Amino acid sequence: MKTNQPLVSIITVNYNGLIHTEAFLLSLREITYRNIEIFVVDNASTESIKPLIGKFPEAIFIESKENLGFAGGNNLGIRQAKGKYFFLLNNDTELEKGFLEPLVELMESNEKIGIVSSKLVYHDDPKLIQFAGSLGINMYTGRGFSIGYKELDGPKFDGSYKTQLAHGAAMMFSRKVVEEVGLMAELYFLYYEETDFCERVKRADFEIWYCGASKVFHKESMSVGKSSPMKTYYLTRNRLIFTRRNTSGLQRAGALLFFYFLAFPKGILTFLFKKEFKLLSAFVKGSMWNLTHFHIFYNEGLIIK
Repeated sequence: MKTNQPLVSIITVNYNGLIHTEAFLLSLREITYRNIEIFVVDNASTESIKPLIGKFPEAIFIESKENLGFAGGNNLGIRQAKGKYFFLLNNDTELEKGFLEPLVELMESNEKIGIVSSKLVYHDDPKLIQFAGSLGINMYTGRGFSIGYKELDGPKFDGSYKTQLAHGAAMMFSRKVVEEVGLMAELYFLYYEETDFCERVKRADFEIWYCGASKVFHKESMSVGKSSPMKTYYLTRNRLIFTRRNTSGLQRAGALLFFYFLAFPKGILTFLFKKEFKLLSAFVKGSMWNLTHFHIFYNEGLIIK
């Protein structure tokens, strides 16, 4: 084991997920990289986090008085962390013992690298890839394109390469990035905040990399459900917020026209056909939010508060 390992601040957010957070913390106890500090941010859960505090004295527990969402919860941890690197890990992940060393080595090898993301595989079927890098977001449709999604894991996903976006379930970035770019924008609350952060990091002339030698097992959407009104609402609302914050001029106009004249009616018909009326309501509310909040503060999140 190397003795000059830089300090890595591992941050996870808990919201009514004690069973998953406990499994996550037990998994962390087994990793071989030892120079870490662990922050568990409880986002005003209705179930108490206290049963875990005594079980995991190695972790620092932060209890938020309100649910600040993914970005706000992680930002609480970042503000207290002392590491050279911040590593955001979902509490519904479990880890390989040697998953952290390759990430740190990659970051240390090139000062232009601002963010590194692990290989994500499905916890219930670890032969399948969830994330092995990204081709980025189509700014007109707001849709992303992941590399390796639901493909069988294999040697072609074991390397390291530059990518357009990281995945918020396992995303490490440097303190230097935060000092230059700021924290994640909290107006998103849930979904697209790490995508927005990645775009800002790239605009600051940093690179984003995927590291296939680092494997993380992801249970995916344990806190909000694989298909729920809450998930539908924030994915819809934030897809449009992301577009508005990261485009301008004709591109922004084209993207908004695409959504409201093509994607919006298609979405309504799809939910009606499937008789998913709660999801339909959430989809409409997320779409309409952007029309009633067109004064959105584009620069929110660009400075450390």
